[in-house]
Amino acid sequence: MIGELQSTVLDCRDPQALARFYSELLGWPVVEVDGDWVDIGDGQGRRLSFQHAPAHQPPRWPDPGFPQQVHLDITIQDIDEAEGKVLALGATRLPSTEPGFRVYADPAGHPFCLCWA
Repeated sequence: MIGELQSTVLDCRDPQALARFYSELLGWPVVEVDGDWVDIGDGQGRRLSFQHAPAHQPPRWPDPGFPQQVHLDITIQDIDEAEGKVLALGATRLPSTEPGFRVYADPAGHPFCLCWA
């Protein structure tokens, strides 16, 4: 091993707003704000970070001309309940037909998947 994952970082135009979205989605509180950088964490060492990128161009699922730069898989129990909640937080459902997960975009356009068994 060369190193350990410290944080997954999402570039975005509004790090405060995107941190609030993921804080509500994952139940992780904001643990640090440093200017244009915001961290949320689970208290067990996992962290998700948001960095201000004024020229951020969001991906356009599934357009290869605007590919995803990163995505998160989030395990859920009840897809219908979870979908309602993420849509209420500001997510947008994206086209997908594969079984076992649905694809969404967060408010800054980053794709993420809700996955179930």
